Amino acid sequence: MAERVLVTGGAGYLGSVLCEHLLQAGFQVTVVDSLYFGQTPLFHLCANPQFEFCFGDARDERFMSGLVKSHDVLIPLACMVGAPACDRDPQMARSVNVEAVALINRLRSRGQLIVFPTTNSGYGTKSGDVFCTEDTPLEPISLYGSTKSEAERLLLDSPNTITLRLATVFGMSPRMRLDLLVNHFVYVAVTDRYIVIFEKHFKRNYVHISDVADCFLHCIRNAGRMVGRPYNCGLDAANLSKEELALKIKEHVPEFFIHFAEVGQDPDKRNYIVSNQRLREAGFEARRNLDDGIRELLKGYRMLKRMPFRNG
Repeated sequence: MAERVLVTGGAGYLGSVLCEHLLQAGFQVTVVDSLYFGQTPLFHLCANPQFEFCFGDARDERFMSGLVKSHDVLIPLACMVGAPACDRDPQMARSVNVEAVALINRLRSRGQLIVFPTTNSGYGTKSGDVFCTEDTPLEPISLYGSTKSEAERLLLDSPNTITLRLATVFGMSPRMRLDLLVNHFVYVAVTDRYIVIFEKHFKRNYVHISDVADCFLHCIRNAGRMVGRPYNCGLDAANLSKEELALKIKEHVPEFFIHFAEVGQDPDKRNYIVSNQRLREAGFEARRNLDDGIRELLKGYRMLKRMPFRNG
Protein backbone atom coordinates (compact mmCIF):
# COMPACT_ATOMS: atom_id res chain seq x y z
CA MET A 1 0.00 0.00 0.00
CA ALA A 2 1.28 3.47 -0.90
CA GLU A 3 2.46 5.71 1.90
CA ARG A 4 -0.16 8.23 2.98
CA VAL A 5 0.89 11.88 3.09
CA LEU A 6 -1.09 14.63 4.82
CA VAL A 7 -0.40 18.15 3.54
CA THR A 8 -1.90 21.08 5.44
CA GLY A 9 -2.14 24.25 3.38
CA GLY A 10 -1.85 22.08 0.29
CA ALA A 11 -3.83 24.49 -1.89
CA GLY A 12 -1.16 27.17 -1.60
CA TYR A 13 1.68 28.25 -3.89
CA LEU A 14 4.02 25.42 -2.91
CA GLY A 15 1.38 22.85 -1.95
CA SER A 16 -0.41 22.83 -5.29
CA VAL A 17 2.88 21.87 -7.00
CA LEU A 18 4.08 19.51 -4.27
CA CYS A 19 0.83 17.50 -4.28
CA GLU A 20 1.16 16.83 -7.98
CA HIS A 21 4.75 15.60 -7.49
CA LEU A 22 3.68 13.36 -4.60
CA LEU A 23 0.88 11.79 -6.61
CA GLN A 24 3.13 11.22 -9.60
CA ALA A 25 5.57 9.46 -7.26
CA GLY A 26 2.84 7.04 -6.14
CA PHE A 27 1.87 8.46 -2.73
CA GLN A 28 -1.66 8.80 -1.41
CA VAL A 29 -2.21 12.48 -0.70
CA THR A 30 -4.72 14.20 1.56
CA VAL A 31 -4.85 18.00 1.55
CA VAL A 32 -6.27 20.04 4.42
CA ASP A 33 -6.95 23.66 3.53
CA SER A 34 -9.38 26.37 4.63
CA LEU A 35 -9.10 28.06 1.18
CA TYR A 36 -8.62 31.32 3.05
CA PHE A 37 -7.84 33.22 -0.15
CA GLY A 38 -10.69 31.63 -2.13
CA GLN A 39 -8.27 29.73 -4.33
CA THR A 40 -9.15 26.55 -6.26
CA PRO A 41 -5.84 25.30 -7.68
CA LEU A 42 -6.37 21.57 -7.07
CA PHE A 43 -9.33 20.87 -9.36
CA HIS A 44 -7.03 19.06 -11.79
CA LEU A 45 -6.13 16.49 -9.10
CA CYS A 46 -9.68 15.46 -8.22
CA ALA A 47 -9.87 12.69 -10.84
CA ASN A 48 -6.93 10.92 -9.19
CA PRO A 49 -8.22 8.23 -6.79
CA GLN A 50 -5.06 8.65 -4.70
CA PHE A 51 -6.00 12.28 -3.91
CA GLU A 52 -8.37 13.50 -1.19
CA PHE A 53 -9.31 17.00 -0.09
CA CYS A 54 -10.61 18.01 3.35
CA PHE A 55 -11.95 21.51 3.86
CA GLY A 56 -10.96 22.63 7.33
CA ASP A 57 -8.63 24.51 9.63
CA ALA A 58 -5.26 23.02 10.61
CA ARG A 59 -5.67 24.64 14.05
CA ASP A 60 -8.84 22.65 14.86
CA GLU A 61 -7.77 19.79 17.16
CA ARG A 62 -10.94 17.75 16.84
CA PHE A 63 -10.84 17.99 13.04
CA MET A 64 -7.12 17.24 12.77
CA SER A 65 -6.86 14.40 15.27
CA GLY A 66 -8.20 11.57 13.10
CA LEU A 67 -6.52 12.88 9.98
CA VAL A 68 -3.08 12.99 11.58
CA LYS A 69 -3.36 9.47 12.96
CA SER A 70 -4.31 7.96 9.59
CA HIS A 71 -1.25 9.18 7.68
CA ASP A 72 2.38 8.10 7.54
CA VAL A 73 4.00 11.42 6.60
CA LEU A 74 2.93 14.90 7.72
CA ILE A 75 3.85 18.06 5.80
CA PRO A 76 2.63 21.23 7.57
CA LEU A 77 2.51 23.87 4.84
CA ALA A 78 -0.39 25.88 6.31
CA CYS A 79 1.17 29.26 7.01
CA MET A 80 0.74 33.01 6.94
CA VAL A 81 3.57 33.61 4.48
CA GLY A 82 5.75 36.69 4.26
CA ALA A 83 6.44 39.65 6.50
CA PRO A 84 3.60 41.93 5.29
CA ALA A 85 0.89 39.29 5.78
CA CYS A 86 2.14 38.44 9.27
CA ASP A 87 2.43 42.08 10.27
CA ARG A 88 -1.18 42.71 9.25
CA ASP A 89 -2.47 40.05 11.65
CA PRO A 90 0.20 39.05 14.20
CA GLN A 91 -2.20 36.96 16.28
CA MET A 92 -3.25 34.86 13.32
CA ALA A 93 0.36 34.56 12.17
CA ARG A 94 1.38 33.02 15.46
CA SER A 95 -1.71 30.84 15.60
CA VAL A 96 -1.15 29.35 12.12
CA ASN A 97 2.65 29.41 11.89
CA VAL A 98 3.45 28.08 15.36
CA GLU A 99 0.42 26.72 17.20
CA ALA A 100 -0.92 24.65 14.26
CA VAL A 101 2.51 23.04 13.85
CA ALA A 102 2.71 22.34 17.59
CA LEU A 103 -0.75 20.72 17.38
CA ILE A 104 0.28 18.31 14.63
CA ASN A 105 3.45 17.47 16.52
CA ARG A 106 1.44 16.72 19.66
CA LEU A 107 -1.19 14.62 17.86
CA ARG A 108 1.20 12.41 15.91
CA SER A 109 2.95 9.25 17.05
CA ARG A 110 6.73 9.38 17.13
CA GLY A 111 6.79 6.89 14.26
CA GLN A 112 5.20 9.41 11.91
CA LEU A 113 7.60 11.55 9.89
CA ILE A 114 7.24 15.34 9.71
CA VAL A 115 8.93 17.25 6.87
CA PHE A 116 8.56 20.95 7.60
CA PRO A 117 9.39 23.89 5.35
CA THR A 118 10.79 26.91 7.09
CA THR A 119 12.68 29.82 5.54
CA ASN A 120 16.31 30.77 5.26
CA SER A 121 15.21 34.36 5.90
CA GLY A 122 15.92 33.47 9.53
CA TYR A 123 19.58 34.23 8.77
CA GLY A 124 18.56 37.89 8.72
CA THR A 125 21.14 40.57 8.00
CA LYS A 126 24.45 38.81 7.57
CA SER A 127 27.09 40.49 5.42
CA GLY A 128 26.38 38.71 2.16
CA ASP A 129 30.08 37.81 2.07
CA VAL A 130 30.12 34.70 4.28
CA PHE A 131 28.05 31.61 3.52
CA CYS A 132 25.39 30.77 6.08
CA THR A 133 25.27 27.11 7.05
CA GLU A 134 22.76 25.28 9.21
CA ASP A 135 25.04 26.03 12.18
CA THR A 136 24.85 29.79 11.61
CA PRO A 137 22.76 31.40 14.40
CA LEU A 138 19.26 32.36 13.31
CA GLU A 139 18.52 36.06 13.76
CA PRO A 140 15.14 36.65 12.07
CA ILE A 141 14.23 40.28 11.50
CA SER A 142 10.50 39.84 10.90
CA LEU A 143 7.56 38.29 12.70
CA TYR A 144 7.28 35.83 9.82
CA GLY A 145 10.90 34.72 10.25
CA SER A 146 10.49 34.51 14.01
CA THR A 147 7.39 32.30 13.88
CA LYS A 148 8.96 29.94 11.36
CA SER A 149 12.17 29.69 13.40
CA GLU A 150 10.18 28.98 16.57
CA ALA A 151 8.20 26.22 14.87
CA GLU A 152 11.43 24.70 13.54
CA ARG A 153 13.00 24.62 17.02
CA LEU A 154 9.91 22.96 18.40
CA LEU A 155 10.04 20.21 15.77
CA LEU A 156 13.79 19.60 15.92
CA ASP A 157 13.43 19.04 19.66
CA SER A 158 11.11 16.13 18.74
CA PRO A 159 12.01 12.82 17.06
CA ASN A 160 11.51 11.91 13.41
CA THR A 161 11.51 15.41 11.90
CA ILE A 162 13.29 17.06 8.97
CA THR A 163 13.20 20.80 8.34
CA LEU A 164 13.98 22.54 5.06
CA ARG A 165 15.17 26.14 5.22
CA LEU A 166 13.90 27.23 1.84
CA ALA A 167 15.58 29.87 -0.26
CA THR A 168 13.33 32.43 -1.96
CA VAL A 169 11.19 30.27 -4.22
CA PHE A 170 10.45 31.11 -7.87
CA GLY A 171 8.43 29.58 -10.70
CA MET A 172 4.85 29.16 -11.86
CA SER A 173 2.17 27.51 -9.73
CA PRO A 174 -1.60 26.95 -10.04
CA ARG A 175 -1.83 29.20 -6.96
CA MET A 176 0.50 31.92 -8.19
CA ARG A 177 2.35 34.40 -5.98
CA LEU A 178 3.68 37.61 -7.47
CA ASP A 179 5.28 38.92 -4.27
CA LEU A 180 8.29 36.55 -4.31
CA LEU A 181 11.35 38.42 -5.54
CA VAL A 182 12.12 36.63 -8.83
CA ASN A 183 8.43 36.29 -9.67
CA HIS A 184 7.91 39.99 -8.86
CA PHE A 185 10.93 41.31 -10.79
CA VAL A 186 9.94 39.34 -13.90
CA TYR A 187 6.33 40.49 -13.60
CA VAL A 188 7.22 44.19 -13.45
CA ALA A 189 9.72 43.67 -16.29
CA VAL A 190 6.91 42.63 -18.64
CA THR A 191 4.16 44.91 -17.29
CA ASP A 192 5.57 48.19 -15.93
CA ARG A 193 8.83 47.74 -17.91
CA TYR A 194 10.82 49.49 -15.19
CA ILE A 195 11.86 49.07 -11.58
CA VAL A 196 13.52 51.17 -8.88
CA ILE A 197 15.83 49.08 -6.68
CA PHE A 198 17.12 50.20 -3.30
CA GLU A 199 20.19 48.65 -1.64
CA LYS A 200 21.10 46.79 -4.80
CA HIS A 201 23.94 44.89 -3.12
CA PHE A 202 21.66 42.97 -0.71
CA LYS A 203 21.93 39.27 -1.46
CA ARG A 204 19.86 36.17 -0.96
CA ASN A 205 19.50 32.63 -2.31
CA TYR A 206 16.84 31.31 -4.74
CA VAL A 207 15.32 27.93 -5.65
CA HIS A 208 12.78 26.70 -8.20
CA ILE A 209 9.42 25.51 -6.84
CA SER A 210 9.73 22.12 -8.57
CA ASP A 211 13.14 21.57 -6.98
CA VAL A 212 11.53 22.22 -3.59
CA ALA A 213 8.82 19.66 -4.36
CA ASP A 214 11.44 17.13 -5.45
CA CYS A 215 13.39 17.81 -2.26
CA PHE A 216 10.36 16.85 -0.14
CA LEU A 217 10.20 13.55 -2.02
CA HIS A 218 13.90 12.98 -1.38
CA CYS A 219 13.43 13.64 2.34
CA ILE A 220 10.57 11.14 2.59
CA ARG A 221 12.53 8.46 0.74
CA ASN A 222 15.72 9.05 2.72
CA ALA A 223 14.25 9.96 6.10
CA GLY A 224 16.23 7.31 7.97
CA ARG A 225 19.51 9.13 7.42
CA MET A 226 18.18 12.70 7.36
CA VAL A 227 15.93 13.06 10.42
CA GLY A 228 16.83 15.34 13.28
CA ARG A 229 18.51 18.07 11.24
CA PRO A 230 17.70 21.24 9.32
CA TYR A 231 18.79 21.56 5.69
CA ASN A 232 19.25 24.68 3.59
CA CYS A 233 17.38 24.13 0.32
CA GLY A 234 18.51 26.45 -2.44
CA LEU A 235 20.40 26.71 -5.70
CA ASP A 236 24.13 27.22 -5.15
CA ALA A 237 24.47 29.09 -8.43
CA ALA A 238 21.77 31.54 -7.34
CA ASN A 239 23.30 33.43 -4.42
CA LEU A 240 22.65 36.76 -6.09
CA SER A 241 22.33 40.43 -5.22
CA LYS A 242 19.21 42.27 -6.28
CA GLU A 243 21.31 44.02 -8.91
CA GLU A 244 22.55 40.71 -10.33
CA LEU A 245 19.02 39.31 -10.39
CA ALA A 246 17.59 42.34 -12.19
CA LEU A 247 20.37 42.28 -14.80
CA LYS A 248 19.80 38.55 -15.33
CA ILE A 249 16.13 39.27 -16.08
CA LYS A 250 17.14 42.10 -18.43
CA GLU A 251 18.98 39.51 -20.53
CA HIS A 252 15.56 38.01 -21.27
CA VAL A 253 13.62 41.33 -21.37
CA PRO A 254 16.03 43.83 -22.99
CA GLU A 255 13.55 46.72 -22.73
CA PHE A 256 13.44 46.37 -18.91
CA PHE A 257 14.63 49.69 -17.43
CA ILE A 258 16.37 49.33 -14.08
CA HIS A 259 17.15 52.28 -11.83
CA PHE A 260 19.45 51.62 -8.89
CA ALA A 261 18.56 54.29 -6.33
CA GLU A 262 21.43 55.63 -4.24
CA VAL A 263 19.04 57.32 -1.81
CA GLY A 264 16.32 55.38 0.01
CA GLN A 265 15.91 52.06 1.74
CA ASP A 266 14.22 48.74 1.12
CA PRO A 267 11.98 47.73 4.04
CA ASP A 268 13.19 44.13 3.52
CA LYS A 269 16.67 44.17 5.11
CA ARG A 270 17.59 40.53 4.48
CA ASN A 271 21.15 40.16 3.22
CA TYR A 272 22.88 36.78 3.23
CA ILE A 273 24.24 34.01 1.04
CA VAL A 274 23.65 30.37 1.83
CA SER A 275 25.54 27.08 1.58
CA ASN A 276 23.44 24.08 0.54
CA GLN A 277 26.27 21.60 1.10
CA ARG A 278 24.54 19.59 3.84
CA LEU A 279 21.60 18.83 1.54
CA ARG A 280 23.98 17.94 -1.29
CA GLU A 281 25.80 15.52 1.00
CA ALA A 282 22.40 13.98 1.81
CA GLY A 283 22.01 13.22 -1.89
CA PHE A 284 19.89 16.08 -3.22
CA GLU A 285 20.83 19.07 -5.34
CA ALA A 286 18.60 21.69 -6.96
CA ARG A 287 18.99 21.56 -10.74
CA ARG A 288 16.59 24.09 -12.32
CA ASN A 289 18.42 27.35 -12.98
CA LEU A 290 17.28 30.96 -12.98
CA ASP A 291 17.28 31.25 -16.77
CA ASP A 292 14.87 28.31 -17.00
CA GLY A 293 12.69 29.89 -14.33
CA ILE A 294 12.62 33.29 -16.01
CA ARG A 295 11.62 31.75 -19.34
CA GLU A 296 8.88 29.80 -17.55
CA LEU A 297 7.58 32.93 -15.83
CA LEU A 298 7.56 34.93 -19.05
CA LYS A 299 5.48 32.21 -20.66
CA GLY A 300 3.09 32.05 -17.69
CA TYR A 301 2.63 35.80 -17.45
CA ARG A 302 1.22 35.88 -20.97
CA MET A 303 -1.81 34.23 -19.33
CA LEU A 304 -2.22 37.11 -16.86
CA LYS A 305 -3.04 39.78 -19.42
CA ARG A 306 -6.52 40.36 -18.00
CA MET A 307 -5.64 40.86 -14.36
CA PRO A 308 -8.53 42.19 -12.20
CA PHE A 309 -8.41 45.84 -11.17
CA ARG A 310 -5.80 46.68 -13.81
CA ASN A 311 -6.40 48.89 -16.86
CA GLY A 312 -4.35 48.41 -20.01
